Amino acid sequence: MTTWITRTDEPGDGPRLAVKDAIDVAGLPTTAGCRAVAERAEPAAADAPVVASARAQGARVVGKTNLNELCMAADGVNPWAGTPVNPLDPSRVPGGSSSGSAVAVATGEADVAFGTDTSGSVRIPAACCGIAALKTTGGRVPLDGVYPLSPTLDVVGPMGRDVAAVVLGMSLIEPGFAPVPYEASMTVARLRLGGPAFEIDPAIDAAVDDALRRLGPITDVTSEHYGEAATANGIIVSDEGWRQNGHLLADPSELSGRIRRRLQQMHDVAAAGLLDQAAGMRKAIGAELEGILTRHAAIALPVLACVAPEPGEDDEFDMTLTSLTCQINVAGLPAFALPVPLPGSHLPASVQLIGPAGGEERLCGIAAALETALAS
Repeated sequence: MTTWITRTDEPGDGPRLAVKDAIDVAGLPTTAGCRAVAERAEPAAADAPVVASARAQGARVVGKTNLNELCMAADGVNPWAGTPVNPLDPSRVPGGSSSGSAVAVATGEADVAFGTDTSGSVRIPAACCGIAALKTTGGRVPLDGVYPLSPTLDVVGPMGRDVAAVVLGMSLIEPGFAPVPYEASMTVARLRLGGPAFEIDPAIDAAVDDALRRLGPITDVTSEHYGEAATANGIIVSDEGWRQNGHLLADPSELSGRIRRRLQQMHDVAAAGLLDQAAGMRKAIGAELEGILTRHAAIALPVLACVAPEPGEDDEFDMTLTSLTCQINVAGLPAFALPVPLPGSHLPASVQLIGPAGGEERLCGIAAALETALAS
């Protein structure tokens, strides 16, 4: 039951939709995976717009899924609500914060799931559980009725077992959504990252390269600003996360030790007044990536620098999980996570395809072509 906070199992024959319990569903409280929030939460008066849209397209909500407390971690571990079990390897974390959403679709308990992503929270659990997910362009999908962590960076995105399920999820959010078919003239730039901040397992890099070569030649590109963009993510999330959740420290007994520490760290970062610095970093990474995307249809790199890890406790562990994903939230760009084979491992790797702002249709077309190439 750790996959779910609440089961609803609404009847009908429409797509089964799992909703992360940071998104309002009418008649149910939104807990954000946190005892302190759950004990005060009233049933939502209305569906969040993304849920209302899905229902209007015939989807039926089958439950609200588990997550990291307050969306504040990337491993999926939750001492209060329990930790969803990674269906590929129970000894590994399911990834987070949208952990239950990933597990629900990976185990076939839902056809599509909605998650939220502030630093990688739909892409990371997708990579850990071997499914597909789409981080949408910042501002494309309404955030009304979504529990906020960092309104500047938060997005809602669909998750599914394959590309078709993710496209279904987007069509539930935006009726009429349709992928732009991949064309052979489209090129994908392979982002290469080095240095201690990006210790990518060579086998993961090789698996991503092998997958991409099935579409065509690889063109390598580099980034001057990817490292500082991760710093910007931390600054923005800390400043806004503290403002959204700092009041919960008034009763620290209702929070796990990790989240208490994280909130205090957020306070310290927010007090340092670094938002102007982060804004400059945000502008730099956005311009750099958009520049690459004027020459290429997408940018590719792994979602995770390793396979789904076993649980860890320190904050460095969490930073490792988000080391390749959080920059895309800062840039505001869409990114598609797709599993790719990892020879010699029972766990997959995952490729992250990044597109220009508003380019979800083309990203889904590229992901579909890559999925087909891998299947053949």
